[in-house]
Amino acid sequence: MLGYIRRHLSLKLLLSYLVIIIVGVAVLATAAELAVPTAFERHMATMAETMGGMSMMMELDFFSSFRNAVTEAVLLAGSAAFVAAVLLSIIVSRRVVLPVQEMQAASQRIADGHYGERVGMPGRANREDLDELGRLALSFNRMATQLQQTEALRLELIGNVAHELRTPLASIKGYMEGLIDGVLPSEATTFQQVHREADRLQRLVHDLQELSRFESGAYELDLRPTEPQRLIDGVVRRLGLQFEDKDVALEIDVPADLPPIRVDEDRIGQVLLNLIGNALQYTPSGGRVCLSARTEGDRVRFSVEDTGVGIPPEHLLHIFERFYRVDKSRSRAGGGSGIGLTIARHLVEAHDGQIQAASDGPGQGSTFSFTLPTA
Repeated sequence: MLGYIRRHLSLKLLLSYLVIIIVGVAVLATAAELAVPTAFERHMATMAETMGGMSMMMELDFFSSFRNAVTEAVLLAGSAAFVAAVLLSIIVSRRVVLPVQEMQAASQRIADGHYGERVGMPGRANREDLDELGRLALSFNRMATQLQQTEALRLELIGNVAHELRTPLASIKGYMEGLIDGVLPSEATTFQQVHREADRLQRLVHDLQELSRFESGAYELDLRPTEPQRLIDGVVRRLGLQFEDKDVALEIDVPADLPPIRVDEDRIGQVLLNLIGNALQYTPSGGRVCLSARTEGDRVRFSVEDTGVGIPPEHLLHIFERFYRVDKSRSRAGGGSGIGLTIARHLVEAHDGQIQAASDGPGQGSTFSFTLPTA
């Protein structure tokens, strides 16, 4: 019996109400028992003085009748109060427990994979007007919405990964079948193409591993005071020849008095390489890419500005999402995985920084910037 009561909130509430009622009735009866004789004697004394005295027997008869009347009235009033309180307790218990039961049923359906489940909300729109159960229902619905969005992202990620793997695998398979059938010549050009597709697969797998580590927090940063100029020089050394080959000007605008920043040099170098590499990829020959750095309070802002193809305004909010591409065909042709900017965002945020993208629209170039705290 006790176990059954422990498992049902409505019974707990009902029993608590009953205990309160019983205690109230007991207090009422005890108070009446203690107060009635004194009050009766006081009133009888007043009546005796008025009437000139009364016999003890008449006083006892009066007291007995009065006491019986009071006891009867208390019992009737207590019984009526008990019944009304029990009925009211049942109603209140059901009103309290039903929303909880609804949330329990909805949570079970969500656990079974039905992420579109929601619990009913009161007709009041303002959170301030909701009671504790209303706010709990609101939080529950928000949680369910987040789970639904997470599941949608998971399914989208699976589809994107499958698509990204399918393209190079199909190319490799096609080249190998051509070699086996003798359609393609067994020469260096063919093998180089197969190697490029295999390299593309390797880069995608590496990016996915990196993204998984960053999103799960399974990494450590080697934070040290670093001169911003040192980071920029490393990027220029690695990408300078590519800018020359494509005939894109790379301009550096960095003051000599920039304060050092506390970063993981390899990781922030990876961010700069990604942003500048993207700017080079989407800037046509004869264009310009400018890498600048400025002090903003206790932070340093790095900016990569290009004169490339630009980004439509509706894409700016999604540019750092996994596998998101403004121009899918152009990105795939260039070999991008669609993960680089997502990794860059995680790396900057891991350094307590922020990253943004801005563009005036197609053909107007774009600017990627991020801030990092000074050492």
